[in-house]
Amino acid sequence: MKMIMAIIKPFKLDEVREALTTLGIQGLTVSEVKGFGRQKGQTEIYRGAEYSVSFLPKVKIEVVVTDDLAESVIEGIQKAANTGRIGDGKIFMIDISAAVRIRTGETNADAL
Repeated sequence: MKMIMAIIKPFKLDEVREALTTLGIQGLTVSEVKGFGRQKGQTEIYRGAEYSVSFLPKVKIEVVVTDDLAESVIEGIQKAANTGRIGDGKIFMIDISAAVRIRTGETNADAL
C-alpha cells in the first residue's frame, strides 16, 4: 500500500477530488495548510489581494491506495492540479506497512 500526499492550490481541490473519484478512490483526507517553496520573496494574488509571500494557503490531500493504483493516482492529481504556474504544489508517495479499519478490524487492503 502507498500513501499519496499532495500539497495543492486550494481552488484546485474539486478538480482533484473529481479526478480521484473517476479512478475509484472512495475516501481521502483534506487539510488546510500553509507553506512556501521556491516562490518565497515574490508577491502573490490570493482572493483579489496582493501580498508578499511568507506562507501561502494550500490544501493537503492524503489518500492511501493499493500499490497497483498509486501511479494512476499520482498522474490524476498532477493533471487536475496543474495550472502551469509557480506554486502548483508537490506530490509525495510513502510506503504504508499496515492499515486497520477500527470499526470492523479489517486490515491492509481490505481496510481501504
